[in-house]
Amino acid sequence: MMTPLMTILIVGAALALAAIVIFNRLVRDRNHVRAGWSDIDVQLQRRHDLIPQLVEAVRAYADYERATLTAVTELRLQSDQTKNLAQKARIEKQLSIGVDRLLAVAEDYPDLKANRSFLDLQKELSDTEDKLQYARRFYNGAVRSLNTRIESFPDLVIARMFGFTQAEFFDAEDEAASVPKVEMN
Repeated sequence: MMTPLMTILIVGAALALAAIVIFNRLVRDRNHVRAGWSDIDVQLQRRHDLIPQLVEAVRAYADYERATLTAVTELRLQSDQTKNLAQKARIEKQLSIGVDRLLAVAEDYPDLKANRSFLDLQKELSDTEDKLQYARRFYNGAVRSLNTRIESFPDLVIARMFGFTQAEFFDAEDEAASVPKVEMN
């Protein structure tokens, strides 16, 4: 026969075990969000490293596109300096549009279109955009999982006790619409 003390100890141990499991799941989901953001950051940096090369390649052929070249360069700098996720997503969307415009300039310059290093650069940018889109999907999925857990009972109790906060989505829907369309000839 169980005594009331034994019952209280068993229930207490079960609750403590449940709290530990919930806490560990929250930590896992938070780490997935961090890893997802790290993947996005790596791809954004890769794209940012390719942009000066693209600007220089286009500059040699299209001096009249100076405003677009300047805008892309300034957006790249703004994105590097921005820590706010929503603002970074807006800047990156504008940057994608600017890169798209620069790549479109090549259509007016057959010599540029035929330039091997420009073609390699187009391929690298296209590959980077694909990886970036994948990283955004992974990140947003991790954010969705963490946020759902934080909003769901009983996890929300543990999340509040230990200061877990919801993560911000990286606006992938608008971003996907602005991925540069790179034509490989």
